[in-house]
Amino acid sequence: MAERDLFNASAAPDEPRADRTAGHRQAPLAARMRPRTLEEFAGQQHILKPGMLLRRAIEADRIQSLIFYGPPGTGKTTLGQIIASRTESKFERLSGVESNVAEMRRVLSGAANRLENTGRATVLFIDEIHRFNKAQQDVLLPDVEGGTVKLIGATTHNPFFFVNSPLVSRSQIFELQPLEPADIRTLLDRALADKERGLGHIKITADSDALDHLAMISDGDARKALNSLEIAALTTLPGKDGAIALTLAVAEECIQKKAVVYDADGDQHYDTISAFIKSIRGSDPDAALYWLAKMIHAGEDPRFVSRRLMISAAEDIGLADPMALVLATSAHAASEYVGWPEARIPLAEATVYLATAHKSNSAYVAIDAALEEVKAGRTIPVPKHLRDAHYQGAEQLGHGEDYKYAHDYDGHFVAQDYLGVDKVFYEPTEEGVEQKIKTRVLHWRSLQAKAKAKKPDGH
Repeated sequence: MAERDLFNASAAPDEPRADRTAGHRQAPLAARMRPRTLEEFAGQQHILKPGMLLRRAIEADRIQSLIFYGPPGTGKTTLGQIIASRTESKFERLSGVESNVAEMRRVLSGAANRLENTGRATVLFIDEIHRFNKAQQDVLLPDVEGGTVKLIGATTHNPFFFVNSPLVSRSQIFELQPLEPADIRTLLDRALADKERGLGHIKITADSDALDHLAMISDGDARKALNSLEIAALTTLPGKDGAIALTLAVAEECIQKKAVVYDADGDQHYDTISAFIKSIRGSDPDAALYWLAKMIHAGEDPRFVSRRLMISAAEDIGLADPMALVLATSAHAASEYVGWPEARIPLAEATVYLATAHKSNSAYVAIDAALEEVKAGRTIPVPKHLRDAHYQGAEQLGHGEDYKYAHDYDGHFVAQDYLGVDKVFYEPTEEGVEQKIKTRVLHWRSLQAKAKAKKPDGH
């Protein structure tokens, strides 16, 4: 049988209680505090809140084969054990790293005998299922398809790329997200209070900022947070009052990451992102990189940073360098795909590019001016020659009459009225690429003005 990891219970859910409690205190805190029910499970509400498909299937005991895909410490193994316990199934666990075909066949044969002789189902949990080669994965197919076992595969890799297509097609895929700091804080508080499985039997005074730091810096990994808490509790000497004081300094040391002054939903959060964007706007790549580094170190959501980069690319660089928005969008996609810590690289690349690019806010100013005109001015009707003429009766109404098709003219441009009134919203600058845009726009506007001046009524 594969060696149990930190998040694996000290015994399978169906083993006797005496066996489960043997060596209880020797197991890591993360293993002892593993949630035992859906009600104890923290996070993953996008798939587990009441009414969601997976929750309904578990409660109705209608689970078939599943693949849980997500980062370490997000509850993949725990959820598999909860399902086995909730459905009163036998829980068998294999490892994609350690298990071989012979062991797989032994477990599958046992599951078949159990189902035939007792009617009891088997949940086969395979950790790191992506590590099985094609031949190993193919061994599972007949028993998964025939219902001999209910497969629950866990992987940190995208199963659509790393698990055989036949196995994926026979399974429901659920993606688990990194836990929110609030969810991890709940687990830490529970561990400190639990006298049977946690640290409640130890006299501990834990500062709120210390626990918040562990919750934030653990990168959504409950195992990492709980084990850091245990290290802090077991390596800190009691004070004169006999209590172990878990301070911010202790938490920093135990998780090997210094805290920065940064509240994820308060002033520091908004002040830092403000400084970041203003440094980009001010063309200071060094300052922008510092503020980016501060947000990365504090555990900021990479999507929050990349969204702001895309906004800055459109607002502050704009048409002076249209590639800025392309690069910012690519950085967003890349950081979304790879996650921390590698996401720092495309985000830094986009930050430096934006900070050193030519700047123009002309498009931003132009759309706001147009919006103000729409809000404050009269509604301008669409000129008849621009109206839709692709329906019966449009010609009788004069729709499309005298419209000039630009591609039929030299330079693919023809002077004609596109608005019905004289309004200018877009004022191009001479920065970067926009210098060429300005030349074209001014030329076209001069031709429009000349064409209007030739008409007797000026229209």
